[in-house]
Amino acid sequence: MSDFFQGLIRFRRGPWELLATLLIALGVFMLMQPFVMWAYTYSFITTLIGTVMFIVVSHFPKD
Repeated sequence: MSDFFQGLIRFRRGPWELLATLLIALGVFMLMQPFVMWAYTYSFITTLIGTVMFIVVSHFPKD
């Protein structure tokens, strides 16, 4: 777990890609759930931020 946080602090690709992927998955989940309207409202922007974040962090150093 501490390796994950050190990777975030040092701007390494692995932890940031994981975070971006989780953000994309959260946005898709928010889009598909039928119960909470505010989650559906913000699902597109959440997915978009995760996608842009994934594109940016794919240029971070691997190790």
